[in-house]
Amino acid sequence: MTLLVAAGLPSADEPRCYSRVVNDWVCGDYLIDRRSEIIDATLQHVAITVVSVILGLLIAVPLALFARRVPRLESAILAITTGIYTIPSLALFPLLVPFTGLTMTTVVIGLALYALTILVRALLEGLRAVPEEVRESAIGLGFGATRLLLRIELPLALPVLMAGLRVATVSTVALTTVGSLVAYGGLGNLIKDGVLTNFRAELFTASLICVVLAVLLDVFLVLAERMLTPWTRGVRG
Repeated sequence: MTLLVAAGLPSADEPRCYSRVVNDWVCGDYLIDRRSEIIDATLQHVAITVVSVILGLLIAVPLALFARRVPRLESAILAITTGIYTIPSLALFPLLVPFTGLTMTTVVIGLALYALTILVRALLEGLRAVPEEVRESAIGLGFGATRLLLRIELPLALPVLMAGLRVATVSTVALTTVGSLVAYGGLGNLIKDGVLTNFRAELFTASLICVVLAVLLDVFLVLAERMLTPWTRGVRG
């Protein structure tokens, strides 16, 4: 899509802010004329972000629990998850393409792998923060390993885990834009097009929506944490 007029002047049926001469950063006509395109890109961006973070969490939980059960492998697991994060997306996505194709799955898997760096560490730190006397008391009451994990350790580790989840979610909102490499970048597709065509309104609008999405998702997770950990409210107050 090329919205700017090559000659530098808008055609009769185009808003003036599409012109190379005007090229406004804020263009109300662009929001109206390309509303469906903006909405579709935003919905795709949200879908990729949410699915990626959930997939990352589903992988991070067993990895963290395994690292905790086998301490000698903890350093190796943390090193691997950190190493994945150092792989540039320009290299990671093309490496996945032969297996997943030019699909949204490629972006989701890549972003989920990136999220492991934060989520695995957050869960391990959360479990370490559980007081040892609490564990001993639960064991004394007859709690088995599974019941201890689900009823005592995970709930007490939740505040630290949620803090990590917030960081992972916000960073994933930003990283999702890189999915434009395989045409599934949500708002990143608009940002890429805005850069290539030097269309400021498209670039600014997509970037601003990314920021708003990150803030809204962060607020949602804060509220979710407050609902899931009501015992922490008094302490914070």
